[in-house]
Amino acid sequence: MDTDNWSDSQPIYRQLRDRVVAMILEGALADGDPLPSVRSVAAEYRLNPLTVLKGYQQLVDEQLVEKRRGRGMYVSEGARRALLKGERQRFLEEEWPKVAATIQRLGFEVDELLQAAASAPPSPPTTLAPTRADAAGEENKGD
Repeated sequence: MDTDNWSDSQPIYRQLRDRVVAMILEGALADGDPLPSVRSVAAEYRLNPLTVLKGYQQLVDEQLVEKRRGRGMYVSEGARRALLKGERQRFLEEEWPKVAATIQRLGFEVDELLQAAASAPPSPPTTLAPTRADAAGEENKGD
């Protein structure tokens, strides 16, 4: 297994699931798009096929992906909309209070924040396998 590509902080199947979710949110996978086959993901990233299947099964259980017998797995209709609703709510409940407290503590003005947001570089697109830089970032988190 290519352990350089995966963080030890959570199970690989969960990281795989989270990457597919990010791809749906970013529009890289749209409603009705096929997911890469379990076999191809397992071979390309040197994972046990059962690990890939477990990550995909979580998406099926969450009704974000549907199985089509003999054809594979496809992004469900409305998956992005459902994810956006849930992720926005989670952000407002869990992340925003911390962000808002930091903004107040540092005394930022609205104009400063808008300017910083406008000049921020775009995020790189998400793929199924993390980059080596992602893995290195995870390793350095405890430093």
